[in-house]
Amino acid sequence: MRRALTAAAAALAIAGCQSPGSSDPFVGFGPNPALPAAQKSLIPSIGAPDAVGWPEGAAPKAPPGFAVTRFGSGLDHPRWLYVLPNGDVLVAESAAPPKPPGQDEGIRGFFQKMLMKKVGSAVPSADRITLLRDADGDGVAETRTIFAQGLKSPFGMTLVGGTLYVANHDGVVSFPYRTGDTQVSGAGTPVFALPGPPINHHWTKNVVASPDGAKLYATVGSNSNIGENGMAAEAGRAAVWVYDIASAKAEVFATGLRNPNGIDFDPATGAMWTVVNERDEIGPDVPPDYLTTVQAGGFYGWPYSYWGVVDARVKPQNPERVARAIRPDYGLGAHTASLGLVFYRGEAFPAQYRGGAFIGQHGSWNRKPLSGYRVVFVPFAGGRPTMPPEVFLTGFLNADNKIQGRPVGVAVDGRGGLLVADDVGDIVWRVAPVAG
Repeated sequence: MRRALTAAAAALAIAGCQSPGSSDPFVGFGPNPALPAAQKSLIPSIGAPDAVGWPEGAAPKAPPGFAVTRFGSGLDHPRWLYVLPNGDVLVAESAAPPKPPGQDEGIRGFFQKMLMKKVGSAVPSADRITLLRDADGDGVAETRTIFAQGLKSPFGMTLVGGTLYVANHDGVVSFPYRTGDTQVSGAGTPVFALPGPPINHHWTKNVVASPDGAKLYATVGSNSNIGENGMAAEAGRAAVWVYDIASAKAEVFATGLRNPNGIDFDPATGAMWTVVNERDEIGPDVPPDYLTTVQAGGFYGWPYSYWGVVDARVKPQNPERVARAIRPDYGLGAHTASLGLVFYRGEAFPAQYRGGAFIGQHGSWNRKPLSGYRVVFVPFAGGRPTMPPEVFLTGFLNADNKIQGRPVGVAVDGRGGLLVADDVGDIVWRVAPVAG
């Protein structure tokens, strides 16, 4: 214990010497973000405040002309959202699965576990999906039912015909579904496996259906920061998978994406986009998380490079893969933990929002000053993300810079409102134009 505390004190001293990051809310944004030189550090800079939750009656702040309501509250770590065709909203309540003894040892693991507790992420997983129903359309769900339980850290959900697919931390399962169902039975029928334990560093798995309903796409994050657990542990990871429903065949679709989460399809072009969390421990402003198209067979650099820059920490290097790495389309700021992604297809919001993308930025735990803790909007034109972005939903940090909430999944409901899952506040927020 004494050695661990001494090492921790030394690491804190080293972290405290790191240069602070920019206070510009849009540093690292856009198609050509600035890429500062890498900084060496034993552990990431520590910038995580305490999680305090929302006071009674408080809510995030939206732009003028919008109202924010508590669509559903009293949830258990709500992470991801899916809107069913009849307007019912599914909420995946989950957290990381238990890890085997001995994992996350050492200085990095010590600090990561400590900081995850501070920011409200180290909680038991409810392992369920809850259904919220707003029958009268007032922006608040009147009924809440347990839709599915006994799952394994569920995250992504998608409906194809009469089949609902759910991504657990180790694979995708399915349930039969009929419009209006408020619950399903059992733990689901296995559809296809995804890389999971024993390490399962990035445990969240998303699943979406292609617009024609023929394929499923699933995200799988890396098992490490930069491959330090060995590349054998990364087989099938840092990737997007594709599953052909007709042939029941699953395979890797694109690679080199350190931790992809949200996926959606541009309503104007049909192109698939994802948001990706980049690597740590080389500085507060580098490399930016990003929004990018996902190309079949594409390689996006991880762990060997980022944004065309070789990561000298990775040994051995792979020049051939670096040379063919695809540069991301749009930076989202370093350490913002950009997770949620949805294109706005509704008609309730003003015209400038239609066809653009809302992104839930969960927020940093390893940066000073803090970054993320907000929902941003990225406008699109001609099938491309453009500048400037907009900070759309804020207030997740209070006046003392403590965490009231952390946005994760985002979705557009049947009436055109924006839904935001807040896994610290245990709330699903709804943002809609003020009636008038």
